[in-house]
Amino acid sequence: MAGKTKSMSQIKQLLLLKRQNVSNRKAAVQIGMDKETVNNYVRKVCADPLGIDGLLELDDPVLEHRLKGGSPAYPDNRFDEFKRLLPYLEEEMSRSGKTHVTLKLLWEEYRRDHPDGYGLTQFRYHYNQNALASSDKAPSTILKDLYVGGEKAFLDYAGDTLGYIDMHTADKVRTQSFIACLPASDYGFMLCVPSQSTEDFVYAITKFFEHIGGAPRILVPDNLKAAIVKTDRYEPSVNRILEDMANHYGCVVIPARPRHPKDKSLVEDQVRLVYRRVYAELRNRTFYSLEELNRAVAEKMQAHNRKRMQHHPYSREERFLAVDKPGLLPLPQKRFEIKSYTDLKVGANCCIYFGRDKHYYSVPYHFIGKQVHVEYTRNLVKIYADGRLLKAYERDYSHGRYTICDEHLASNSREYRDRTPQRYIERCEKVSVELGRLVTLMFHTSRLPAEMHYRSCDGLLNLQRTTDPVLFRTACETAIEYGRYNYRFVRQLIDSRCAGVHQHDLLMPPEHDNIRGREQFT
Repeated sequence: MAGKTKSMSQIKQLLLLKRQNVSNRKAAVQIGMDKETVNNYVRKVCADPLGIDGLLELDDPVLEHRLKGGSPAYPDNRFDEFKRLLPYLEEEMSRSGKTHVTLKLLWEEYRRDHPDGYGLTQFRYHYNQNALASSDKAPSTILKDLYVGGEKAFLDYAGDTLGYIDMHTADKVRTQSFIACLPASDYGFMLCVPSQSTEDFVYAITKFFEHIGGAPRILVPDNLKAAIVKTDRYEPSVNRILEDMANHYGCVVIPARPRHPKDKSLVEDQVRLVYRRVYAELRNRTFYSLEELNRAVAEKMQAHNRKRMQHHPYSREERFLAVDKPGLLPLPQKRFEIKSYTDLKVGANCCIYFGRDKHYYSVPYHFIGKQVHVEYTRNLVKIYADGRLLKAYERDYSHGRYTICDEHLASNSREYRDRTPQRYIERCEKVSVELGRLVTLMFHTSRLPAEMHYRSCDGLLNLQRTTDPVLFRTACETAIEYGRYNYRFVRQLIDSRCAGVHQHDLLMPPEHDNIRGREQFT
């Protein structure tokens, strides 16, 4: 039966027949194996550097792992650069009859720019693999008459979730796994998102488009709440936001019929493969952010797409580059983002309260008490008033935090927010040298937090404005002389007009019998 696991003893029988130059068809009849299965094993054997004799010497478990375990098509980074050059190589070879270009010449040019790149044999092999994947003569179990390259993309969510540890709360955060599949090549894409909301669904689709470098002409989502407003077998009502996104990229949305999994069987199969090649391989790893999780998922999906397909001499990525990539629509210059709108009132603190994220954004102070119009996307918050843009902010999801633009605050508010010891010292030095020394000593000799002295500095500056300069200078010098760096002492001196400041009995209480203290009882 095709697809049934074969014993290694039977496979070794096949190897022995091939060593005797028996044809694949005749070998299949002799050992009772399906012809396509024989072809598949023979291709693997021919690609293996050990050859038939070396494989026959292996123990059965080792041989089974070598032939059935699968391996990435190109495990090193050189293939990424080669993949980028493929369109150029194909174009040059397509007109080789007129320009006399050969594949060896292209390889020589390639090695001049990439000294560490593929050798000639590997270069020819990879190029021919792409030609084989794009050829109509390539063996395939996919019904190519139904799937045109770059025409469709199936979209769905995996039933099981992944997750990561929140560094701030130490809680486990569960994520939803968005899966997309191009049916002509069976090329897969996966992205973990916080939820199955419309916003996250559209965001995942845009990341999928950017990953494949284009947009398919038809999107086939499952009947998700994020995509379909009302399910119907023949004319489902598509979410307006999803329609806007499709219009932005020039594609159409044709949802799968309810309770008809065969309409999107390939993406269902892709989910099954994702469970085995992503979920299973990441089961023992711990992640501490969504970005870290998605980087690991992307590595596993790349290995999945580069793994040689069963019954095919090429990988999903090779098939994608040859069949799907040329048929994709070009991407517009700007990524699509969902836009939402609301009207908010500016508070007395010059800020609007964006309740969706529980975050505050500042607005020019002369709009306090007025209504402003807010347009927001996943990444931006734009605030409008009187038909003009007041400010565009990067969206901040921090609860209870403020995003403040200093230009929006009144002068007294800016002054209040910008208070520092150095600014107070500089202000005091400008109005009076003595006051500058006094304030410097106040900050440098105190063990209290600097904020505890800000009101004293404000009081001293106010005294300086309303006091005779000579009297104020004398009061500051006296306070410095006796180490009394505070507003109250300077104010007492000014109120007494510094009477007797050089007299010891003014600064030190007189000694007489009415003063009680511990020393009186010793």
